[in-house]
Amino acid sequence: MAGLEFEKPIVELEKKIQELKNFISEKKINLSPEVKRLEEKLEHLKKDTYANLTAWQKVQIARHPLRPYTLDYINTLMTDFVQLHGDRAFADDKALITGLAKFEGQKVAVIGHQKGRDTKENLKRNFGCAHPEGYRKALRIMRLAEQAGLPVLLFIDTPGAYPGIGAEERGQSQAIAENLREMVNIAVPLIATVIGEGGSGGALGIGVADRVFVLENSYYSVISPEGCAAILWKDGGRAPDAAEVLKLTAQDLLGMGIIDEIIPEPSGGAHRDPQVMAKNLKEALFRNLNELKNLNKERLLELRYKKFRSIGVFA
Repeated sequence: MAGLEFEKPIVELEKKIQELKNFISEKKINLSPEVKRLEEKLEHLKKDTYANLTAWQKVQIARHPLRPYTLDYINTLMTDFVQLHGDRAFADDKALITGLAKFEGQKVAVIGHQKGRDTKENLKRNFGCAHPEGYRKALRIMRLAEQAGLPVLLFIDTPGAYPGIGAEERGQSQAIAENLREMVNIAVPLIATVIGEGGSGGALGIGVADRVFVLENSYYSVISPEGCAAILWKDGGRAPDAAEVLKLTAQDLLGMGIIDEIIPEPSGGAHRDPQVMAKNLKEALFRNLNELKNLNKERLLELRYKKFRSIGVFA
């Protein structure tokens, strides 16, 4: 697996261990002590590296091209998924997936950003940057879920809403603002999870929920580090500095009370063991869904309102 820049020593050592194992298998000789020594060295190296990640390094992991996306979690955690398309006004936005499914035997609505695995799919899905019709589609599905009494699971993974002229002409800011207003009053449990990038209004457009989770190496921010650096210092190259200033890591966000829970990732990131990542996410979703199901409509909406009103308040 190709590593990020700061992971090169880990990748090189993993490659060396694999080459040694191949040599042992081919030559039928016993070099087990040497393999064990290298594997112990690898574990120490991983522990030291991933325990001391900078904010910028976590942003890089959040953007890893092999990181699980919304459809990966749908296929792993859910059954009977039926995708629903279109905003009934303009088009079907491929950057936002919406539909109905079963999660642990319970019917749910599912909404999430979807990036592509290659250039062709990324162009089709607009690199996970939704247009206004995407946010209108999402709101349509949330209202449908409310009518049917279904909880909604939301997966956030976008650099931001698409900033193009066409999107602005079709009311990008209005579509996101309407979602913020309406989601406060959707009278079914809403759980939002930032699974990769949580960029700006593009993330917030499906981010008003009773529970907000962030995967351990994901980020959630008012602006991308590159955008912040370009505005503050007129230098996009200072993105690592901006990442530190923005306090965008899961740990920072939990400390400020902006999110409710950090979902642990496998060592090195969700892409290194998607099955373990899915298991960790499933546990958190199931536990919180069961808690929220016990609240009546009035209490659910009251707590949601208080949750977001308290953000930014300090003594």
